[in-house]
Amino acid sequence: MALNLIRKLMVSSLFCFGAASASAETFVFTAIPDEDETKLVERFRGVADYLSSELDVDVRYIPVKSYAAAVSAFRNNQVQLAWFGGLSGVQARRLVPGSEAIAQGVEDQAFETYFIANTSTGIQPADELSALEDELEGKTFTFGSKGSTSGRLMPEFYIRETFGQQPEEFFSRVGFSGNHTRTLRLVEAGTYEVGALNFQVWEKELENGNIDTDAVQVIWKTPTYPDYQWTIRGDVNERFGEGFKQRVTEALLNLDDPELLESFPRSGFIPASNDDYEPISKTAEEIGILD
Repeated sequence: MALNLIRKLMVSSLFCFGAASASAETFVFTAIPDEDETKLVERFRGVADYLSSELDVDVRYIPVKSYAAAVSAFRNNQVQLAWFGGLSGVQARRLVPGSEAIAQGVEDQAFETYFIANTSTGIQPADELSALEDELEGKTFTFGSKGSTSGRLMPEFYIRETFGQQPEEFFSRVGFSGNHTRTLRLVEAGTYEVGALNFQVWEKELENGNIDTDAVQVIWKTPTYPDYQWTIRGDVNERFGEGFKQRVTEALLNLDDPELLESFPRSGFIPASNDDYEPISKTAEEIGILD
């Protein structure tokens, strides 16, 4: 009986060791939660399947609840790859020396933020934000996530630059919706009079017939700036083998599945580098988000 027990313990130990080894070979990635979780899970499970077939390793996507959680997971090596926004990517790469931006969407070279308003405000679209000063002052306003480039960093930068005040001083009430889809719904419902969101979320929802254009409209578009990108840790070659980083990069650049690309939505991915996001870093420093 004692011998059988020892054998069972040995088998159990070997099983645990084997499971740990298998787990160690899993390539894990995440993404900032900029849209509804259901949409993200569907999109990135497809990406995981694609990468697994291209890289010949087990690839797993794990969702996170916040932008900060995505950065923390990357910092703690819980994930080795992440789909970040411009600001969250800058933050992550500062925390993990050697990490690199390796690919961005074609559209991410020239991203925009849309300012939207509930039509009950009577605010009409303008080419210059300064032209809307009198109509916007004192309104209620919602950003997206506090860590969002398109939903917070860039709109706050232009509000400060144009009106010479912090958002909390210029508007009567300022909120953070958490993601772009929620910003759209809050302004559409009149919970907030004005908001700022990723232009692609607006265009996608509009295309799908999910916006009541009698209730909400775009009133201003920011100048373009660099945004989303895939960022990878610098130590992946040590864990997954020489040349692994390059293989991941090539897999992302070669991703051409129409349904997967449409889910982002992006027309394709192109090479990116850390230097591409220096304007984001400088802007974040100017308004005190980064030291």
